[in-house]
Amino acid sequence: MTVERRPLGQSGIEVATLALGGNVFGWTADEATSFGILDAFVAEGGNMVDSADVYSAWVPGHQGGESETVIGNWLRRDPAKRDQVVIATKVGFFEGLAPEKIAAACDASLRRLGIETIDLYYHHKDDPNVSLAESLGAMDALVKAGKIRAIGLSQYSAERLDEAMRTADANGLARPCALQTWYNMVERPKLEGELRDTSLAHGMGIVPFYGLANGFLTGKYRGKDDLEKSVRGLRNVEYLEGRGMRVLEALDHVAAEAGAAPATIALAWTNAQPGITSTLASATSVDQLKQSTAAMHLRLTPEQVALLDEASR
Repeated sequence: MTVERRPLGQSGIEVATLALGGNVFGWTADEATSFGILDAFVAEGGNMVDSADVYSAWVPGHQGGESETVIGNWLRRDPAKRDQVVIATKVGFFEGLAPEKIAAACDASLRRLGIETIDLYYHHKDDPNVSLAESLGAMDALVKAGKIRAIGLSQYSAERLDEAMRTADANGLARPCALQTWYNMVERPKLEGELRDTSLAHGMGIVPFYGLANGFLTGKYRGKDDLEKSVRGLRNVEYLEGRGMRVLEALDHVAAEAGAAPATIALAWTNAQPGITSTLASATSVDQLKQSTAAMHLRLTPEQVALLDEASR
């Protein structure tokens, strides 16, 4: 079955509807496991791999850059893979978006990744201490230098997103093409409304993260006793109340109809929402990845989408 590719805003880049999150590479997935996951992802038709210079600085003994290093080693092992993947990474989470920081961080990411050009380079989060003209100007300079192909913005509010796009236009700078933001079936207000409207008005592709809500939407957390199942499990305690269990019930119903895992259904629902280009999901094993890549091959019926919409409101 042919995998659908969607345009990443107005960048000219097209990506599959599942993007592979690299936050686990070199952390909960060692290098050999990560290589297997990356190979399987590409074999299934996936093509966008997402990282950041800060992954995984939160791990004792790590300093950031571990994920990019793993991806770079994978590309060095089989250079032909470079033409099969869109490499996305990010800058500025800890050190901000001053132009000199962006320039130095980009060079460091290029070295770790072992590539000449980053396909999609994000502001990892907004930096109110640096003018948008400066931070976007630094990204524009990287485009002109051939070090990056396209610009993304991550974790921007609707107001700042609109200001960034207007600043780029007013100063003749390369326009950001993508917004990466928090969104899933149990966190719909984080995107729906003004933020999504602003993204769509500017022709941006939306790439949600936390697409499986820290694993909650896989169905493996159904009570407080389940929260110890993974290092991220305790983050799901809030989902066990409110609409969380109603969402799982609806996912179970549609999963049974479609013959697919709840995780597959959750990602397919996200990809059926307005403006979504590709949903991010990470995996720590090839078996876990299969539930996510299956979403690239599944199109929910209008009735199934409506049922899930109702349960997740």
